[in-house]
Amino acid sequence: MITGELKSQVDKIWETFWTNGISNPITVIEQFNYLLFIKSLDAEQAAAEKRFLELKVPVKNVFYAEDERELRWQSFKFKTPEQKFDLFTKSADDRPSVFEHMKNVGNDAGVFAKYMKGAVFAIDKPRLLDQVITLIDKIDTKDRDTLGDLYEYMLSKLNTSKRLGAFRTPRHIIRMMIDLVQPQQTDIICDPSCGTAGFLVGASEYMREHYKDDFFDMNFFEHFHGKMFNGLEVDPSMIRIAAMNMQQHSIKMPELRSIDALSKNNEISDAYTVILANPPFKGSLDYNDVESSLLQTAKTKKTEILFLSLMLRMLKSGGRAAVIVPDGVLFGSSKAHKEIRKEIAENHKLDAIISMPSGVFKPYAGVSTAVMLFTKTETGGTDRVWFYDMQAEGYTLDDKRSPQEANDIPDIIARYHNAAAATDRKRTDRSFLVPLQEIRDNDYDLSINRYKEIVYEEIEYAPVAEIIADIEALDKERQGVLGNLKKLIG
Repeated sequence: MITGELKSQVDKIWETFWTNGISNPITVIEQFNYLLFIKSLDAEQAAAEKRFLELKVPVKNVFYAEDERELRWQSFKFKTPEQKFDLFTKSADDRPSVFEHMKNVGNDAGVFAKYMKGAVFAIDKPRLLDQVITLIDKIDTKDRDTLGDLYEYMLSKLNTSKRLGAFRTPRHIIRMMIDLVQPQQTDIICDPSCGTAGFLVGASEYMREHYKDDFFDMNFFEHFHGKMFNGLEVDPSMIRIAAMNMQQHSIKMPELRSIDALSKNNEISDAYTVILANPPFKGSLDYNDVESSLLQTAKTKKTEILFLSLMLRMLKSGGRAAVIVPDGVLFGSSKAHKEIRKEIAENHKLDAIISMPSGVFKPYAGVSTAVMLFTKTETGGTDRVWFYDMQAEGYTLDDKRSPQEANDIPDIIARYHNAAAATDRKRTDRSFLVPLQEIRDNDYDLSINRYKEIVYEEIEYAPVAEIIADIEALDKERQGVLGNLKKLIG
């Protein structure tokens, strides 16, 4: 977690943008990271050049030619504000501008370079550019963990804004879902609505923690940095931020696609072994815009149902998914709602429903949600479904979202991976199993309240006559006090 001096440095840079008229959080993050990227290009080539001088190891990634030296961070950072601004915004006969060079840098620089065509340099004042470069130069960006924490902190500033019913998933909820799925070394992981790539970054951190020694295996190393992480995103700004995020977490060549996942342009099927997602909740599409196979599972215009159909199509047989859904998906009475629930429960393996409190997405949304976990089998397999009634997740459920001790997440993870032991748990407990037949009998309703039993505590009240006597005594006392008060002022 970012603290102390680094947090203060980032806040200062953020404040510098805002005081100079750039207040859109996405624009600030983009401009901030363009500069970080330029700094990292120079640092990477400088390190390679040093290795060449000391060990004669060939310089593989040459981002700057010999005649482009003034475009490098360690060169232009010493120039005047006006000179810096000219280098960033004006091309010359013998060289591109710093910004154009960054946009056209080769793919060896990572996936970020693929999505730079639509990038715009929004810093319009020489003094602002000079201030930000000076501040960024003070940040130590050599450590991967520091870069990752820095980026997470910047992304947290997006919490104040929502887009198309999609909210940035809290980091601890992402980690919970990853711990439930437990990605393996050979998995191919996808988020079909990746946004800022929080799930993909979280999964990469999980792999680094659990499979440290496997990184010495070249096959795993190449898989990790290549096809293990996949993301689809329709918003060009978000796909650039996602690419930056993964770049800052040292994942250089993930498979990111700038595409509407639900559209006819997306023909991906049977491709992934793990899907982690929090797809947009609020959305309604025209049937003509939706890929036809999705409508065969459940004919609907609702994006939250279409995404579930999409996940079933995109998963390989045996692949597993953990996805956040609005509560309406669990108990909605429309034909499409029932069809998608029946499809997952009957034709695949519905593993679990974890009901989350409505404050999880505060301060910017109070929507009630759940985590749905299922496995694609195409041959059924649902015997019993594990339900958990999450009541606390480590933070207060108000707009402040302050840390607190109460936290069900460790219990959720432990019990999910030992769900067979839940056979004897009662419906009054926090978690329990429900047979598929009972779910069938309830028209595939998956809301936890349908199956949870509530124990009502009996409260004994005094007899009515006694309550009336108490009221009369209080009234008599009130009248006496009122009479004394009248005498005093009379």
